[in-house]
Amino acid sequence: MNVFVVNCGSSSLKYQLIDAQSEVVLAKGLCERIGIEGSQIVYKPARGKRSGDKIVIQSPMPDHTNAIRMVLECLVNEDYGVIGSLEEIGAIGHRVAHGGEKLASSVVIDDEVLKDIEECCELAPLHNPANLIGINVCHDLMPHVPMVAVFDTAFHQTMPEKAYLYGLPYRYYTDYKIRRYGFHGTSHSYVSKKAAQILDKPYESLKTIVCHLGNGASICAVKNGKSVDTSMGFTPVAGLVMGTRCGDIDPAIVDYLVEKEHKTVHEINTILNKESGIYGLSGGLVDFRDIRKGCQEGDEKCLRAMDVFMYNIATRVGAYAAAMNGVDVIVFTAGIGENGDQMRKDICEQYWSYMGIKIDDEKNRLSGEDVVISTPDSKVTVMVIGTNEELMIARETMALVKE
Repeated sequence: MNVFVVNCGSSSLKYQLIDAQSEVVLAKGLCERIGIEGSQIVYKPARGKRSGDKIVIQSPMPDHTNAIRMVLECLVNEDYGVIGSLEEIGAIGHRVAHGGEKLASSVVIDDEVLKDIEECCELAPLHNPANLIGINVCHDLMPHVPMVAVFDTAFHQTMPEKAYLYGLPYRYYTDYKIRRYGFHGTSHSYVSKKAAQILDKPYESLKTIVCHLGNGASICAVKNGKSVDTSMGFTPVAGLVMGTRCGDIDPAIVDYLVEKEHKTVHEINTILNKESGIYGLSGGLVDFRDIRKGCQEGDEKCLRAMDVFMYNIATRVGAYAAAMNGVDVIVFTAGIGENGDQMRKDICEQYWSYMGIKIDDEKNRLSGEDVVISTPDSKVTVMVIGTNEELMIARETMALVKE
């Protein structure tokens, strides 16, 4: 069975077509600037006459319906398509940002599920509406193909109450569901399972900390196969200092800035989400390749931003080791986690030597591989594993559709 994996943003669409049996990616790509001038589709087939090519088609995409229709046309194109007809698509897996407490696991989409996702829009106003658009468009274009929703929040629904409750009046939780939800759950689930598989150890026996470090970043404590704590909170702005998000701050800062800057709460919230984090600390840089280059050249702003970022990661991992009363495995993943060899080395040597962690410099310099980067005598195993959220979505979709 071929599974079409869809990840809809407000003006973008990431997609993959995956053979669920072999787990081979047949095609993947991205639709950019949907509804905006200059829209285009990037399409990369992995088989056929144009296998390995990067095909870029610039064409107006006034809405997601047009974008998904263009993707489907690429998949069956005579020159660079990878399937003979759309009937070869057996299921569609949708990434959905927020499932709240009710949608605590992946689920086959029906009218009731759609209603539940809509109710979560107030918890994820930037993400869930776009996810719903993708679901509705796919239903219109392929009405007889079963669809599954895979939620970023679902993996974290195993967190105990002591981990997800905030120190607010309890009625804010009962009335408004204000609590820590966590995100990146699909990535944390995939990576923690992959670590156990590589180490050939039972997933349910390990205490694993996954560091998902990209422009959006979060850390998750996985004990005996279940998420027991995670750094993102009620929204994805909480937790670590990230690319443009501030991470955890004193909430009184918002009121203070409203007065000092003569801005609205909404304007301050925009700053916290889009103008803070590494971007704010470095003076406008957000690409970690630029940050790394600046650090090598001794740029004070870049060095400061990197120090804050590493300190955030190091202390959060320490907290989660305490929460689990120990840690067996620490895994770095996502763009920065997978490519930041110097950052990994610095964190392990500056902050985690007390845990008996020792790094193999040669293995740590490897890129593009799933690898153990700690030495055999390291008391905690440290790994680098490439995340694959799309494959995880395909697996979840396949399992539910087969039922």
